[in-house]
Amino acid sequence: MPEKDHVIVGTAGHIDHGKSALVKALTGTDPDTLPEEKARGMTIELGFVFLDDPGYDKQIVFIDVPGHEKFIKTMAAGASHVDATLLVIAADEGVSVQTREHFDILGLLGVGLGAVVLTKSDLVDEARIADLAAAVRSYVRGSFLDGAPVIPVSSLTGAGLEDVRAVLRDIGRKVAPRPDNGIFRMPIDRVFTVQGFGTVVAGTVLGGRVRTGDEVEVFPDGLKSRVRGIQVHGEKTDASGLGRRTALNLHDLKKEELRRGQVAGAAASLVRTLRLDARLDVLPSVEKDVKHRDRVRLHVGTDEVMARLALLEGQTVGTGGSALVQLILERPVVALPGDRFVIRSFSPLVTIGGGQVLDANPEKHKRFSGQVVEG
Repeated sequence: MPEKDHVIVGTAGHIDHGKSALVKALTGTDPDTLPEEKARGMTIELGFVFLDDPGYDKQIVFIDVPGHEKFIKTMAAGASHVDATLLVIAADEGVSVQTREHFDILGLLGVGLGAVVLTKSDLVDEARIADLAAAVRSYVRGSFLDGAPVIPVSSLTGAGLEDVRAVLRDIGRKVAPRPDNGIFRMPIDRVFTVQGFGTVVAGTVLGGRVRTGDEVEVFPDGLKSRVRGIQVHGEKTDASGLGRRTALNLHDLKKEELRRGQVAGAAASLVRTLRLDARLDVLPSVEKDVKHRDRVRLHVGTDEVMARLALLEGQTVGTGGSALVQLILERPVVALPGDRFVIRSFSPLVTIGGGQVLDANPEKHKRFSGQVVEG
């Protein structure tokens, strides 16, 4: 049976707006698996669920993210490499705080496709649905969701679910092939152990292929290992490749050595760095200017690291502005030119901007020297 291409769809939206309930209603599988999640009735960790659609030639994979503001770090990791999103808004509450922040993060990460789902539609009347749909269309105007479907849904009654499935199939047909440099790279977003097998890491393959028996390195820590086994969609396979959700059983590595934010890749294929040159775009909604030497939280790939912003063209960047910057990191990361990133302020915890890596291993620059050339 030929491999189906994966379409990675991330949920997004405010806490208690019904993201996990929507995924469960669409797939029959609850993405919340932790006892604490079930006890508290809230998503804490990333949930990964496959939508089985035998008549469709692609495999839809959901990454369900937490909606609580305390778990934005986890949300950013989950959204870092999705193909599309379902922006989930509860019909009885409307656009809320984390709706806005999740939406901003998706835009900064370069997500280009998606739809808006108005959940809990059974709790309101048709006039409320019509008013909210109009307000949402106005809110997303000029963004990647401009003109996207807005679908009322009830995960309780099932109303609208088939419309969502149809939209997901259409999104899958529009997803552009990911660029591939042919070298295996997989940012890790999940680490766990399987009794009798050992340590497993999972993520979305961003380049190349990986095969059972391959030697791999876990960056930036320089851990060497061999792939004992590979699973895709819960099934054992001999290889996996670009754009596919993949789990790797790694030989001779302990769970305690591994974490979300590391990258599994071909040995010696990536370089640890403490600096990144980038183009930074500041959100129009940010209330304060971004200043030279500001301490920020950098989310790149599935990792989060503290950094200082060195502005290369001035002392500040105003709201809605753009500038060349160098990010000076407090611990090493790995990245490649073209990778998207998000920055959040150190305190208070607010998303302030993001952009694209231009040079993943630059030298220290003299400000205003004119030596930085945008690629």
